[in-house]
Amino acid sequence: MDKVDKEILNELQRNAKQNTKQIASKIGLSVTPTYERIKRLEKSGVIKKYVALVDRQIIGKQIIAYCQITLFKHQKSLIDQFKYEMSILPEVMECHHVSGNFDFLLKVAVNDMNSFQRFINERLSVVEGISTIHSSFVMDSYKDSTSYPL
Repeated sequence: MDKVDKEILNELQRNAKQNTKQIASKIGLSVTPTYERIKRLEKSGVIKKYVALVDRQIIGKQIIAYCQITLFKHQKSLIDQFKYEMSILPEVMECHHVSGNFDFLLKVAVNDMNSFQRFINERLSVVEGISTIHSSFVMDSYKDSTSYPL
C-alpha cells in the first residue's frame, strides 16, 4: 500500500458516498487508475465493506455500556462459544478478546436502562461460561471516530 492508496482510504473514510471522479480529483489522479486502486483495495480485503453511520440519539439508543467479561476458565471451546453467542446478540456492537484483568470487552447499545437490565438478565448472564460482568456507562462522548489513521 503506497501513499496514493492511503489518500484514497482517507477519502473513503471521510465520505464513502463519494464517487470515483470526486476522489480522483481530490487526490490528483485520473478516474481510471483511482477506480482500479479502489477495486484492488476491495478485492484484497483492505476495504471490508461500506456502511452508513447512524446517529444513535435519533434512533433511540440512549445507553452505551462497556461490559468487561471474565470467563470461568480459558478453554478454546468456551472462548469460541462465547464469541459465537456475542456475534448473534444485536445489542453487542463490538466484542474484543483482550488481555489484562478480564477476558472480553463488549460495547453494548440499548434504548434505556430497563433495556440494559433485560439485556444483562435475560441475554448476557445466561451465556455459558461467564464468571463476572462489570459494566461502565458512557456519560458523554468527546471523540467518536470510525476512521483509522493512515
